Amino acid sequence: ASYESATNLNPNVDYLFGNLLHTRMQLCDWQEFDERVGELLHRIHANQRSATSFSVLSLSGSLSVQRKAAEIYSQDKYPPAAKPVWSGQRYEHARIRLAYVSCDFKVHPAALNNIGMWERHDRDKFELIAISYGEVFQEDATAQGQMRTRLVKAFDRFLDVGGKSDEQIARLMQELEVDIAVDISGTMQGSRQGIFAHRPAPVQVNLYGYTSGAPYMDYLIADRVVIPPEHQWGYTEQVVYMPESFSANDDSRQVSSRQFTRSEMGLPEVGVVYCSFNNAYKINPQMFDVWMRVLQQVPGSVLWLQGSGQEKVKENLRREASVRGVDPTRLVFAVRVESMAEHLARHRLADVFLDTLPFNAQTTAVDALWAGLPVLTCLGGSSFGRIAGSVLMALGMPELVAASLQE
Repeated sequence: ASYESATNLNPNVDYLFGNLLHTRMQLCDWQEFDERVGELLHRIHANQRSATSFSVLSLSGSLSVQRKAAEIYSQDKYPPAAKPVWSGQRYEHARIRLAYVSCDFKVHPAALNNIGMWERHDRDKFELIAISYGEVFQEDATAQGQMRTRLVKAFDRFLDVGGKSDEQIARLMQELEVDIAVDISGTMQGSRQGIFAHRPAPVQVNLYGYTSGAPYMDYLIADRVVIPPEHQWGYTEQVVYMPESFSANDDSRQVSSRQFTRSEMGLPEVGVVYCSFNNAYKINPQMFDVWMRVLQQVPGSVLWLQGSGQEKVKENLRREASVRGVDPTRLVFAVRVESMAEHLARHRLADVFLDTLPFNAQTTAVDALWAGLPVLTCLGGSSFGRIAGSVLMALGMPELVAASLQE
């Protein structure tokens, strides 16, 4: 409602149009969806500051649109500093100083996915530094406290720098003589790409998977499924390929031994359970069309979705199901489970995880696979539309990767 009021007052406020559209997506409010997305794409092609680079990922799978939006946003918000902090000095370290920079060193997908990788870095060759500008958590028995303890232990140095400016953090990194700086937050919520705009390190790497649109980000880590060589033009960075999948996962995660029953979770005792625990903003009318056709072709099946506390999402999706001729009671909304181990365990009640497009499941797909639930995905045009396919290909399950929604 606030975005609507702002639009009525001044529709040309920077990024307002895209923020309103992204907020509607978070509510599964798809009124005039095609027209609104069409208008957004027109504005981006006209070089207008209409959407943040992250919000575009769920609205268009077009490489050219995503690159253009990222370039507009980074040039506006995080242009290269007039005087770079690193000015060509050559460091001669016995070990390469590798800094990971983020606001998400906490119970968050960025840390949950990568912590196993950080713990396994070759310490004979690399010195690992965490540059954390997010909230500081106390080390205690809570999930965040336990994660904090494990993260601090995973790095040679763990630095909390949230009170410093972007330039001050960049200067600190230069004083530390960081050789390679890796950004794992990009332009997502709470991120500070401006640190990298000051060029704190000789080599700057994007590990968040979509293009920064910024000339100071040198490399983007990917694999050949996520970014096939013929797609490299859609990214402003030079693409560096991992041999298998670029997605990391923590193999120490526990799946609870608790045996949930379908009735406990509000699911029918018989019938196929399709599941999609993606965030609401990844669902769109085209994807929902596909899912509803699946339900119509499989009598007695249900679709199990996230929805804890999201009453507007439930209301809108039930209405959309009715419009497509599907009984809205065939949508079952999962309740919140506090324990990650129990959340993983309840996946066993489902039969197939259905992925979204143009923005795939990433952590949610890995969660499902980790719990033993097959994921059915479809390859999109951009990196975030190919992540689940990359994981499945690396696991040797190409039969679960469709080339089109029709397939």
